[in-house]
Amino acid sequence: MKKIFLSAMAFMMLFSCQNDQTEATTSATNAVSKRGCAAQDVLAEQMKADPTLALRMNQIEAFTQKAMLTNRLVNGKIVIPVVVNVLYRTAAENISDAQIQSQIDVLNEDFTATNPDFNSVPSEFAGVAANVGITFELVNIVRKSTKKTSWGTRDVMKNAKRGGINPTSPETTLNMWACTIGGGILGYAQFPGGSSATDGVVIDSNYFGVSDGAAYPYNLGRTASHEVGHWMNLRHIWGDASCGNDFVSDTPVHKTSNFGVPTYPYVSTCLPDHNEMTMNYMDYTDDRGMYMFTEGQKSRMSALFVSGGARSGFGI
Repeated sequence: MKKIFLSAMAFMMLFSCQNDQTEATTSATNAVSKRGCAAQDVLAEQMKADPTLALRMNQIEAFTQKAMLTNRLVNGKIVIPVVVNVLYRTAAENISDAQIQSQIDVLNEDFTATNPDFNSVPSEFAGVAANVGITFELVNIVRKSTKKTSWGTRDVMKNAKRGGINPTSPETTLNMWACTIGGGILGYAQFPGGSSATDGVVIDSNYFGVSDGAAYPYNLGRTASHEVGHWMNLRHIWGDASCGNDFVSDTPVHKTSNFGVPTYPYVSTCLPDHNEMTMNYMDYTDDRGMYMFTEGQKSRMSALFVSGGARSGFGI
């Protein structure tokens, strides 16, 4: 079982910038060679800009652990309203309503364990494979034409004064931005505790929803499942450190991020000997290689929505 560290120093170490999260793209096609999530990098920059953020997140962690220990968890249906903000320069970036709905459909499957590949969970992990019980409802699509070729990871796309789109009611709505991020980044999310002005999830337009083979192997909408996991307080499964801690007791310790579709069983080099859960949404595997959350991850997410939780405004 993993030990939960709540000291300020350990908490800060968890969120140190990970240089290996940014992978190069080929300029001609913007193709990504390996999954790149900038959530931890963005968090590190936010902490530099706002020293009080670490304190708020530590308080959220303490609340989460207490809620999990006392079974103070949501025991009802959670429906997350979603606003999708589309920033486009080209017709391809102006993704269709159908493409957007396909992403909502993927989220609904992945967070309710109704995704067809959930049946592929190895028997070793079947006992902890979870139906998170959270669904998503598309309530609005906002579109805006732009001359920008890429937006980066500094939250510019979330600021109307800088050419982006302001979030809609972030205390009660999940805002998602679809745009060209650049730098080999498929997406990133803001963890609970950050500013409401930048709260939400950003997904590169090429990897938003279910698409044709051009976006392979990230064409099944799982980038959003990964990033929404961050938005709901999940860490990368390897804890962003060698054999690190993701604050979840039923996820095996991972040496580092995994790419592609590792063949099960994938034996960890972290001792004692065990198999890594490479099919977890919070790893870096290809879309077809990730298809489960755990009961422990479900508990972390659920704790956000109870009275006093960081996202209690969403209600049940």
